Amino acid sequence: MKKYLINIFLIIVWMFTIFHLSNQTGVTSKNTSNSFIVKIVTIVSNKELSPEEQTKLTKNYSKIVRKTAHFTAYFILAFLVYRLYYKMYGISSKAFLYTLILCFIYACSDELHQSFISGRSCELLDVFIDTCGSLLSTTIFTYLYHKIKKAH
Repeated sequence: MKKYLINIFLIIVWMFTIFHLSNQTGVTSKNTSNSFIVKIVTIVSNKELSPEEQTKLTKNYSKIVRKTAHFTAYFILAFLVYRLYYKMYGISSKAFLYTLILCFIYACSDELHQSFISGRSCELLDVFIDTCGSLLSTTIFTYLYHKIKKAH
């Protein structure tokens, strides 16, 4: 059990991070996404954006940034969960399936949680995106493991 504690700790920390972000009101969450977009474009373009440019930019890219954040959060969660199951079961269909089930259940509970937060909603599309992030992460991990194993 001791050898799994760091993995379990990392999973719990990441789940808490997802929960914390989901606990933001709709306005706070939108402002976080919008400020992220503006900061990235400001850094890349190396110029200050006018308020009109910021509004246009966030209007055009807010949704894709928010959905990418969902995908990425669950990509990371699946990686952490799969590492734990890998240590427990090795590369196996059991580890693969358990990872996807856990991530799917957490995505469902996360969306349900959001339905109780002001300005947020429960969206099946987000559960699908979260699950796709988990599936891609788990698939990449399995593929890389087999590639590395063949190389040795």
